[in-house]
Amino acid sequence: MGVSKIEHFSEVQNNTANLFKALGHPARIAIIEHLIKVNSCICGDLVNEIPLAQPTISQHLKELKLAGLIKGTVEGTSVCYCIDPEALEKTMGFIGNIQGYIANKNEINQNQCC
Repeated sequence: MGVSKIEHFSEVQNNTANLFKALGHPARIAIIEHLIKVNSCICGDLVNEIPLAQPTISQHLKELKLAGLIKGTVEGTSVCYCIDPEALEKTMGFIGNIQGYIANKNEINQNQCC
């Protein structure tokens, strides 16, 4: 298996890749969608919303938190999670760059590219 040479890429490129890697699982997309829908911190109700076992959901939450997409705060004996707006802004900034390319694709000479 090849070694990833992340040091050859910028910090922004590595962070963006980590954000998208964390979003690369449907359960994590469902978690993000739920957090956006409720628009507040949630503690234990994800098990009622997503058809997975609590330990599995906890692992997905851990991955989302490591990528910086969500924040977690301890409240009593539970951890409450919410969206990190800065991470979503970075993600949308990257997507915005792609949208800009698509919007300008008519200016690209299609004969010069496959």
